Amino acid sequence: MNSGPVWEDGTWSPLPALRGDLDADVCVVGLGGSGLSCIAEMLRLGQRVVGLDATSIGGGAAGSNGGFLLAGLPSFYHQAAAKFGRERVCAVYRRTLAELDRMTEETPQAIRRVGSLRIADDDAELADCAEQLALMCADGLPGEPYDGPEGRGILIPTDGAFNPLLRCRLLAERVSADGAQLFERSAAVEIRGDRVRTEQGTVRCRRVVVAVDGRLDMVLPELGARVRSARLQMLATAPALNIDLPRPVYQRWGYEYWQQLPDRRIALGGLRDRAGDVEWTDAAVVTDDLQMGLEMILRERLHVTAPITHRWAGVVGYSTSGLPIVEEVRPGVWAIGGYNGTGNVLGALCGRGVAQLAVQGRSELLSELR
Repeated sequence: MNSGPVWEDGTWSPLPALRGDLDADVCVVGLGGSGLSCIAEMLRLGQRVVGLDATSIGGGAAGSNGGFLLAGLPSFYHQAAAKFGRERVCAVYRRTLAELDRMTEETPQAIRRVGSLRIADDDAELADCAEQLALMCADGLPGEPYDGPEGRGILIPTDGAFNPLLRCRLLAERVSADGAQLFERSAAVEIRGDRVRTEQGTVRCRRVVVAVDGRLDMVLPELGARVRSARLQMLATAPALNIDLPRPVYQRWGYEYWQQLPDRRIALGGLRDRAGDVEWTDAAVVTDDLQMGLEMILRERLHVTAPITHRWAGVVGYSTSGLPIVEEVRPGVWAIGGYNGTGNVLGALCGRGVAQLAVQGRSELLSELR
């Protein structure tokens, strides 16, 4: 049994740890999807960039999530509109649609634009799906009713699925070739606007971006009242030849989710709500009870008979507001994170936006998020 994510193929050559002192315009802490998107934008803006990660490229939730690419905010569209305002939420949705297109062009090897399904678990959720779809259609957003083998609900044709770890590694290779200096196994032990210190070195810089989702409240304790770490658990199987799932599926209000990979393996996760407070943790380890629940979904609902090959967990950040954290938290120190479990697209958008904000003082990408 493999204890790492199903996305790991064993081909990555580790990067060195930071040793000694370096000078840069910007130091980015966290080399997941959002941090690497930030670095790419910083390079476009003419900045000299050093990137650090406590583990490895995509070593956190960015490389161990379920591989869903969903437009919009974490809440379902009609719920977000009721909370934040319809015009604002529609504008964010359109920005994330554009970001999805950009990501697909940037790393087509990692992304499949196959759409996504929200499948209702009962009549009450089906009625909620109808409410969501009605508002999306009224606002000119893509969506259509769905009734198929997976169940009944909504098809979002513009969403997608991807290999999150592959995308991170492709971005890392690209920004390294463009001049960024990246270091793995280099945890920040001191973060100031003019420097980031690790156990073995220091980056002297003009500004810092902390692009960490899970454990953001530990890296920057001043955010502890506004963002909280949570564990998301998953499992994966050998190729499941008896089923065909062309699109990723969200079911039971998004608390259960799965997709079938191109090689026909199944990646399945969820049940955080059923496990109680124990999943509000920064410990990225699997637990027997929750994994047993996931296995029941796999065997009894999806009828997958293929053996389980992987079990893993990732840690993500949940903000109290429902919007991501994007702000200068200390002089010269910017933070992004708290994507509420759906940071693959929002994180890339925030990474590019915070680079523009930190360097230029403004960013249209973040107009509706701040």
